Amino acid sequence: MRIVQITPGAGRMYCGNCLRDNALVSAWKRLGHDVLMVPVYLPLTLDAPEASKDSPIFFSGLNVYLDQKLPWFRKASGKLRHWLSSSALLGLAGRFAVRTRPEKVGDLTLSMLRGEEGNQARDLEELIGWLRAGERPDVVCLSNALLLGMARRLRRDLGAKVVCSLGGEDTFIDAMPEPWRGRIWETLIERGREVDVFVAPSRFYAAEMLGRMQMPEDSLRVIAPGIDVSGYPAQPSTARSHAGVQPPVLGFFARMSPEKGLDKLVEAYIALRQSGLQPELKLVIGGSYVPSDAPFVRRVQKQLGAFDLLDDVEFRPNADRMTKIGLLQSMTVFSVPVRYREAFGMYLLEAMAAGVPVVQPPTNAFPEIIGDTGGGVICESDDTPSLAKAIQQVLADADLRKKLAANGHRAVREKYDVNVIAQRYLEAFR
Repeated sequence: MRIVQITPGAGRMYCGNCLRDNALVSAWKRLGHDVLMVPVYLPLTLDAPEASKDSPIFFSGLNVYLDQKLPWFRKASGKLRHWLSSSALLGLAGRFAVRTRPEKVGDLTLSMLRGEEGNQARDLEELIGWLRAGERPDVVCLSNALLLGMARRLRRDLGAKVVCSLGGEDTFIDAMPEPWRGRIWETLIERGREVDVFVAPSRFYAAEMLGRMQMPEDSLRVIAPGIDVSGYPAQPSTARSHAGVQPPVLGFFARMSPEKGLDKLVEAYIALRQSGLQPELKLVIGGSYVPSDAPFVRRVQKQLGAFDLLDDVEFRPNADRMTKIGLLQSMTVFSVPVRYREAFGMYLLEAMAAGVPVVQPPTNAFPEIIGDTGGGVICESDDTPSLAKAIQQVLADADLRKKLAANGHRAVREKYDVNVIAQRYLEAFR
């Protein structure tokens, strides 16, 4: 099968969708399929070797922005546009990329969703022409629904089936002001009719988007993300059962942001230390970090410093794959208490793959994931005292930790190994 995966790059920022798509492309290749990964906007930042380096970057972030803001640029020379699409220049631009603020890009998001009718029609034409020049794909996979402006031309001009992954679009769009929010949802629904199959990462998010996208149920599949478990420990480690050998470690590995609940976890950590229940507890904080996150992280550090705990906390931003696995293995319990509608949470699979029990709020897809794996505990409610209580429950019970670690470690390999997930996608394609 000939498969094309189209994935937005995020410059120097780690992106969960990029990691998911890269792992899938690698797995499909191992299964003998002809697969090409096409980056758009900016280069991909990955914690594993890039699965496909045979494609230029389309919809250059610089061209897309100038197409939107400067009408004359839409007729600029191909030489200028090509220069602005060069990997070297986009790599430099990616170094200074900041997180996209949805309230600032309503017009651009709508234009991209309008596809051949939008201000980026020339960029779309270049992508279609390049794909037509090669072997035509059987299936084109779009990494998220904000790329649906491409679907009509992909189906019409390439004769390919179009599969679109879902995950987090609703939170991004709902943060936009009107009239953009309403117009974007209307266009998303319209363009969604050009898609053959949607894939949601969880039953929770499938239920959310069935209504929002007004799609028939038979057009939607639920396929969880998968992770590459190579490099993770073959057996769940019980070395951190902490029978008086080493101090326990509370861990966080996700974007260092208030949306991911980092400050909430820090509050729970402070509460546990202040209570005297865990006088030696350490905290390890890893994950994606860019300069725009600095003010928030400084506030968190100041909060820790006020309780004289900063020296017991380790910050490890933008860790590579092997460093990440090592950090996860050092943890006794793991939590990312997000504040928004999280469609899944791949960081939970990563923690379980390392043999670490997880503690999560009773929201989003978390009860579903922990119910499917048995690898963690769900808090009684979505507040800091409940979070601290559940973390203490796991820290205080060595037998429970061992059971949760074994359950999660086994379930990830049986249900969420990327090779298993890749087969599920192939079944949907067929």
